[in-house]
Amino acid sequence: MAIAIDFGTSNTVIARWNPVTLQPETLKLPRFSLIQGQNPPLIPSLVYTEDASQGKVLVGQQVRDKGLDVSSDARFFRNFKRGIGAHIQGFMPELDGVTLSFEQVGEWFLSQILQQLSTEDSLVLTVPVDSFEAYRHWLGKVCQGLSVERVRMLDEPTAAALGYGMANQEILLVVDFGGGTLDLSLVRLDSSLEKNPLGFILKWGEKSFAEKSGQKMKTARVLAKAGQNLGGSDIDNWLVDYFAETKGLVKSPLTTRLAEKLKIQLSLTSEASEVYFDVAQMESYELALNRSRFNEILAQHQFFEQLDEAMNQVLQQARRQGLEVADIDGVLLVGGTVQIPAVQSWVQQYFDSDKIRCEKPFEAIAQGALQLEQGIELKDFIYHSYGIRYWNRRNKRHSWHPIVKEGQPYPTIEAVELTLGASVENQPQIELILGELGAQTGSTEVYFDGGRLITRILASDEQNVQPLNDRDGARTIAQLRPPGHPGSDRVKVLFRVDDLRFLRMTVEDLLTHQTLLEDKPVVQLS
Repeated sequence: MAIAIDFGTSNTVIARWNPVTLQPETLKLPRFSLIQGQNPPLIPSLVYTEDASQGKVLVGQQVRDKGLDVSSDARFFRNFKRGIGAHIQGFMPELDGVTLSFEQVGEWFLSQILQQLSTEDSLVLTVPVDSFEAYRHWLGKVCQGLSVERVRMLDEPTAAALGYGMANQEILLVVDFGGGTLDLSLVRLDSSLEKNPLGFILKWGEKSFAEKSGQKMKTARVLAKAGQNLGGSDIDNWLVDYFAETKGLVKSPLTTRLAEKLKIQLSLTSEASEVYFDVAQMESYELALNRSRFNEILAQHQFFEQLDEAMNQVLQQARRQGLEVADIDGVLLVGGTVQIPAVQSWVQQYFDSDKIRCEKPFEAIAQGALQLEQGIELKDFIYHSYGIRYWNRRNKRHSWHPIVKEGQPYPTIEAVELTLGASVENQPQIELILGELGAQTGSTEVYFDGGRLITRILASDEQNVQPLNDRDGARTIAQLRPPGHPGSDRVKVLFRVDDLRFLRMTVEDLLTHQTLLEDKPVVQLS
């Protein structure tokens, strides 16, 4: 049985392939999923720590059933997905003698869910398109102890395109706007193959059923990607800040929950209200907001400018491949935030209304991820550039030289070659620090404010980089015997990317003509 999990910042969705109907279906997990009647069944991405030393936690609807999501308690966590793999500034609390991390909280959450699915044969996990290698590596570690035969990862927008089951011969733009991230992905579904998925669960072993039966695999090719660290939780925080300024409202998990309810109401009606009772002051407040003022709050926080930036990145990548806006045949909206009317109006500024679809905002990602197990092959490209660190003498600081540039398909056809020499007399070894190069938008700051998890981008003209091997024992690529001397090239380094996205490195000593490393995998690229 194949299972797919869309681990979201606000909600998590689980889907499985029904072998009888040959269709995907969304699962409801007892105790974890939202109240009866919720369609589709969602699992709130919430954690409450009862005993950190023993890993005893409540997750999902369990937290809401006990009212623990509206208390100012250091044991309660929401939006923790945003901090996993990010450059953290601030602190996490120490509970029961354990210093917590976003990764630990996320592991508790997913582990509780995965325990309910331990009998499955195959698992597909979706990841944000802009996630760094640290997040994907963490996700892989969480799955190491599972008794599942096969675990695969797929970026969320591409999964959504497959989940909508769009006809072939179409170029699709997926706008995936959830609680924590905005991801855009331009996808082409291969027109040369059958319109319907194969409908067979792949068998594990040397060959799948599709390969043995001679059936062709359906192909989805990613043409362009862009992402922003922006989502519905940011909007909730902006609303809390607004009421704190205008009503003197205390910032707390309860007021954040009320702000979220107002936001959801305003997706359906032009005016919304919620009543708040302050037990400490024995006073009640009525929080009211109309859609016009809501849109003004969004504009004040440069919300639409950030959306435009992501859209322009995707369209620029598309134009480099000869594609214009008119060539995009369908626009698929997924994630809770796409239900905001202002977001839908923003999309309509770029595309005709008859091209835009929004009937599966929650289920499309998980259900689409299942298509990987039904005979669909994904052709993707490397999203982030990768480089080596060097000392920039002019600016008197470290800079990064790209060796594998973003946008390349993999496996790479030709290897990238570098020659390096010693920088000091009798140098015993040569070190290289590899990094994953993000956009020049500044670093991400994640911190707590009044019990709320806040994420913001720090403005900077420097490139956002996550070093991959900047630790003892990992930097050295060559031991020099005899020692090196400045003035001549000493080693030749070849980099290539294989079909599994592993960056591989070959190192040759130019003095001794010995191969010091041969096609060694260094890191798996995003």
